[in-house]
Formats: sequence, C-alpha cells, structure tokens
Amino acid sequence: MSEAFEKLGIIQPLAAALQKAGIETPTLIQEKVIPLALLGKDIVGQSATGTGKTFAYLLPLMQKLDTEKREMQAFILAPTHELASQINRTIEETAKNSGLPVTSALIIGNVNIARQIDKLKEKPHVIVGSSGRILELIQKKKISSQTIKTIIIDEADRLLDENNIVSVKAVIKTTMRDRQMLMFSATINKSALERIKELMNQPEIIKAEGQIDVPADISHMYFVTDQRDKIELLRKLLVHLKVDQALVFINKSDNIEIMTEKLNYHGLKAAGLHGDAKKLGRKTALEDFRKGKIQLLVASDLAARGLDIPGISHIFNLDLPEDPQVYLHRVGRTGRAGQSGSAVSLITANEVPVIQKFAKILKIDIAAKHTARGKVFDARGRRNS
Repeated sequence: MSEAFEKLGIIQPLAAALQKAGIETPTLIQEKVIPLALLGKDIVGQSATGTGKTFAYLLPLMQKLDTEKREMQAFILAPTHELASQINRTIEETAKNSGLPVTSALIIGNVNIARQIDKLKEKPHVIVGSSGRILELIQKKKISSQTIKTIIIDEADRLLDENNIVSVKAVIKTTMRDRQMLMFSATINKSALERIKELMNQPEIIKAEGQIDVPADISHMYFVTDQRDKIELLRKLLVHLKVDQALVFINKSDNIEIMTEKLNYHGLKAAGLHGDAKKLGRKTALEDFRKGKIQLLVASDLAARGLDIPGISHIFNLDLPEDPQVYLHRVGRTGRAGQSGSAVSLITANEVPVIQKFAKILKIDIAAKHTARGKVFDARGRRNS
C-alpha cells in the first residue's frame, strides 16, 4: 500500500504515483535512504542492481523541489547516455502520475547542443546527464549552477574513476557549498569511497545488501576448459545449445574491444557494449543487437549497468566474476518477464572451487557439464541435448 511510503515521509501524490506504477512496498535501500535524504543529509548508498536506488533518491528530490520557482535546482549525473535517459524518463513519468509540476531536461554529449540550450531556456528543475556536457554548458553560462541545491551521482564508482572524476569535480565546484550530495552505486571500493567522502559533508554511509533473490527460471551450468580454448568452446556451445542471441561477460572493460575482435575473427557476429558515454558505438551495438543483426553482445559488469533487453535466453561468463553478487547481477539479465534463461560459465580447472562456492552462497545448483560428439552432457555423462 502507498501508506508504506508515506510512513517514510513521502507525500501522498508521490506515493500514489508509485502505486500507479505497481510499486507498493519500499525496498531496504529506500527505507534507509528516504528519511535521511528528506532531512538534507549527504548520503553514500550502496545496494545491488535492481533494488530501487533510483526511487530512493528521486522521491525525496522531487518532494523537496520548489516547483513555484522557475530555476534549476538539481543535477543528476550518470555515466552512460542510456542510464541518464532512463532516469529522466522516470522523472517524467512520476511527475505525470503524481500531478507535481516537476520539469527535467536530459543533457548528454554527442547530441545537438543548440537544442539542449533551447530546453534550458525553460529553466527545468532537474538536469540529468553527463558531467562533461553539463560542465560545458555551465561554462557557456547556459546552466546556472548557483541555484543548484542537490547533486546526485548515480553509479558513483564509474563517475569517480580516472576517466570522469575531473569533470565531475569541476561540476561540483561550480555549485554552492551548502548543497546536498547523494551518491549511489552497486559496488564502491575503498579508493572510490575516499574520493567520494572528500567531496561531501559528513556523509551517511548506507549499505543495503542481499535483497535480490535468484530468479527461479534460470538454469546454471559450467564447462571446464583451458583459458586459450574458451572462444572455441563458446562457438560450439552456441550451436549445441541453439542460442540465437546472448550476452558475453568479461571482467575488464579495457578488454571489450579485444574480445569482440577475437569473436569476430572466429566467425561470430559480435559487438562490444562500451560503458563510456563518449562512445557512439554503444548505441549502435544495442540497436543492432535488438534488431538481431548481431548474435553476441560483449560487456563488462560496469558497461552492463542499467541494461534492460528483454528476450535474452543466455548469458555466458567468459571470465568468472570475483564476487557471487556480481554473478547474480549478470545472470539477472536473462530469464526476465517470466521467461526461462540459462547462465553458462566457461572456467578453468582452478576456478571450479570458486563457482562451487558461489553455488553454496547463493543456494543454487550450478551443474558441471561437458561436450562430446556435438552434444552437451552433465558431469555424470547423461546427455542434455
């Protein structure tokens, strides 16, 4: 019921908007963040992908905006165009469903800047986008950062890496010192946390872990092979398992291009999903994948943040993640909307104890498999396909 959000301090129109969207019960991160955000506290929030971080910061923000003023009051920074667009759509839908006259503008790079300047003439309350383009428009005096009272940084670990931190800090420094800052991410390492705390005023550190259940309709399996043979095994499995399209996960974003080239060299139609907002190839790769022009989309965990593509039947781990929660995030990309899915890990003999540990922690069955004579068998030799 919407009363659950009202008990956290959310006003009735926003609670009713959530109910229209089918959201009736707050998640753990929302329960912890919303009351503190409404009090104006600086917050660092860590919670797994899919646990409601966006509404954890949007609800207090939309409630606190002074909609009677035609002025820019908040920045929301995101590392990819896709995520920024998703956040902006959520603001627009929530404003519509609540009846609150909240306005927002999507300001991202590689888009016609003249049109964005026209949007800014309307003085939207919230600016959502990339730090580089927002900084450019501040420097052109098209965005007035002196009226900004709230800065929200989504996927903070991404935006505080060496590729983005300079522009993020520059945007923050243009605002008044008494503004509120909220930063969120699924994972925050120690070095990122230190960078974050430097920019904030005695932030509350909030962690809300272990909220996501393992989807029941996903089958999990692993194949043991030498590192050098993984691509050839992947090629065979795509045939044996009758895979039309799949996500292929590797651990390092820097290796996406190299891996994509290797897959293409082996006759597979693959494209890399880059997380860098400056790479136009990301949009092209997603469009080609959705249209069925390519079979494999190669991604790292960071590059796949905010990704929601229905109908993916398989995900392949070419690199095994180091953390069971990351494994869970990856496999959650398949088996959506009531459909079944398969998570297939290609591992070396040394990694067998690691994947068995994942199975124990996540309380799932990850079956050992092998291939022979063009078929897939389980470890005991029983044929699967």
